[in-house]
Amino acid sequence: MKKVSIKSEEYEKYYKQLILKKIGLNGQKKIFKSKVLVIGAGGLGCPLILYLAYSGVGNLGIADHDKIELSNLSRQILYTKNDVGKNKVTVSRKIVKNINKRINIKIYKERIDSKNITRIARDYEIICDGTDNFKSRFVINDYCLKNKKVLISSAINKFDGQLFTFDFRKKTPCFRCFMPNSPNDETNCETDGIITTLAGIAGSLQANEVIKSILDFKNGKKENIIVFNALDSNFRKIKLLKDPKCKNRYLHG
Repeated sequence: MKKVSIKSEEYEKYYKQLILKKIGLNGQKKIFKSKVLVIGAGGLGCPLILYLAYSGVGNLGIADHDKIELSNLSRQILYTKNDVGKNKVTVSRKIVKNINKRINIKIYKERIDSKNITRIARDYEIICDGTDNFKSRFVINDYCLKNKKVLISSAINKFDGQLFTFDFRKKTPCFRCFMPNSPNDETNCETDGIITTLAGIAGSLQANEVIKSILDFKNGKKENIIVFNALDSNFRKIKLLKDPKCKNRYLHG
């Protein structure tokens, strides 16, 4: 395995993390060596990408087929009015490189589907789902389960958010245990609206779960879902159980 060193400038930059006993030099080196794929560079992906870059994640992939629109700018904090019409992944890469030139970053101007996900995701250990439709979520979930990846997924709508954490290297339920099929009326930010700050909260929580996963922090309980509301600041943790009728039940272990 390639040896990772910490230069004096990086030591100063990440000092506040390095002095934490649960992280230290060894933990920061794990972050430097980590490989994370972010699918969706929208409201969730923008704060997620920023915090991963600032935390020192060494290998980062970003997949999104969309271009930046004016309506994105209220909540997608990587972009400005000057970026309208540009590819989200292209602008994201430039910003990440400005944060840390040492980050190895790859971009994919593609919509994730069952045909391309293996090619795009196979080299990454942790997959972050920030998509806004169930079709993509099911594709990502099924791939991660089959290939024993860590999946950290978030969903937001109006004032409500959900965060899902699945470590498929272990025996665990999957997203289909929570949502077996797509609802008849699919809703998202475009159809229902969203409070701006909710995207920041959810994306930051995703980034936090990524860092915890990289460092292999052990949670006292094994809740898979965090449900939160931006109006009352209420957070609930839910343990998801395996659905015996789940389409992926034979892969759950």
